[in-house]
Amino acid sequence: MSKASHEIGWIGLGRMGEAMAARLIKAGHKLSVWNRTASKADPLAQIGAEVVIDKTAMAHCATVFTMVSTTDDLKEILFGSGGVLAGKARPKRVVDMSSISDTGSADIRKELTKAGVAYLSAPVSGNAKVAKAGKLLVVASGPKAEYDAVQPLLAALGRAAMYVGEGELSRIWKIAHNTMFGVIIHSLCEITLMAEKAGIPRHVFLASINDSVLGSMYTRYKTPALVNLDFTTTFTPKLLLKDLELGMGAAKAQGVTMPTASATRESLQSLANQYPGDIDFSVLLLELARAAGMKLEPENVKVGDGL
Repeated sequence: MSKASHEIGWIGLGRMGEAMAARLIKAGHKLSVWNRTASKADPLAQIGAEVVIDKTAMAHCATVFTMVSTTDDLKEILFGSGGVLAGKARPKRVVDMSSISDTGSADIRKELTKAGVAYLSAPVSGNAKVAKAGKLLVVASGPKAEYDAVQPLLAALGRAAMYVGEGELSRIWKIAHNTMFGVIIHSLCEITLMAEKAGIPRHVFLASINDSVLGSMYTRYKTPALVNLDFTTTFTPKLLLKDLELGMGAAKAQGVTMPTASATRESLQSLANQYPGDIDFSVLLLELARAAGMKLEPENVKVGDGL
């Protein structure tokens, strides 16, 4: 296929990408989709997406969304051999929703601008389950006119979309957000273990935190995993470590001290070494329990995740 049929293209159908693209389709938008492993597009094809085999065909879309793992992946998809910009056609804009560094994103912006393609950085807050529930927050930066052009699409992806300014400011936001992500899960696991060792069941303690001033969407949707030791992957230790390292790099560049995040980063390095594969980062609870001389068992209590 030499030409995608729809105005909107979507590249990257991992756990997040598939859930987000599905929301656009269900909101009534027609999508052309591409993924490195083509079979991952099958669920979207079943609800009406056009599956594209050749990435260069995506250049015929007005707006191309990308949701990939790394800066290098994004550069390869856009500028590599057989990439979106490998032919003569050009999309109007690329909206990248991946979690990548601000410096890498700036490099991509520079190359796209040279090619006459507008670029919006638009990372999100939430995992695939949050995406499916329509509760993502999208935070975007880049040319304000480009944000205004795609704001209805961004709004369809979740509960809210925000514009934070020019350039890569949304990348800084995402780095800050995910650094806090790591710090909160670490603290939540520590205090839960302290309470359990003293005699409060995990499900009781976590319910009390969720109903307190400290409760959040995050503490609620991680509660079932911590109570029942269900570490089905939403985000791996390795990926969370990557984000903590981005946070430490950004802090260094700004001359900001982050002692709490630094300690969390060290713990997550150990966790990523122990669990390098496909498991959720909330398995941190087991490692901190081991350090506390505790052997945990699933409580087998049905608890809600707030979604």
